[in-house]
Amino acid sequence: MTHIKICGIKEEAHATALAEAGVDFLGIVFASSPRKVSEAQAKKIVAAVKQVSPATRVVGVFVGTPASTVKRIFDSCNLDMVQLSGDEPWEYCRELELPLIKVVRVSRNYRPEQICADLAYGSRRLGKQEHLFLLDSNARDRFGGTGVTFDWNLARPIAEQFRVIVAGGLTPDNVTGALEIIAPWGVDVSSGVETKGIKDMAKILQFIEAVKGYKRG
Repeated sequence: MTHIKICGIKEEAHATALAEAGVDFLGIVFASSPRKVSEAQAKKIVAAVKQVSPATRVVGVFVGTPASTVKRIFDSCNLDMVQLSGDEPWEYCRELELPLIKVVRVSRNYRPEQICADLAYGSRRLGKQEHLFLLDSNARDRFGGTGVTFDWNLARPIAEQFRVIVAGGLTPDNVTGALEIIAPWGVDVSSGVETKGIKDMAKILQFIEAVKGYKRG
């Protein structure tokens, strides 16, 4: 089973509809972004999701935020996990002592074995702290929601060794190609299910259907 994460949720109605549809993770953004939400909005979204589906995990997305602030927001908004989408070092990740998703940006400048070595080191540093890795495109000065894909063949050797979520330019039309090449633990989408910068429920449901209906040949 491929896990599904929909990121950049701003509306309670979207959040509850996705929870009902069986999405595993919902991402709400606290970093600088058109998709950024306030703490008040985040609290409402989390409360609405938990009423519908306690199993759906709500993830707060941060970039370069002080650890004390991340911990405060995590507790205040009743989040399930945090996603670190910047260049946060492993020591910072460990300091949080929270369930987390660490974003790793993939480009042709990095060989899969280099990334695997870094993730192995990070896993050792984090120990029993719950963690997942998210592979995203390496777009300059942009941390997520780029709509840009990367070479999926680079990700396959990484997905064979680690539980990874794949992001970066996924859409309802191309996600099965990513599943076929990478066979990841999970997939993540944001801009690929938007119309004019706003989440499009029809596209989101098409994305979910494509992932859940995929059968590896």
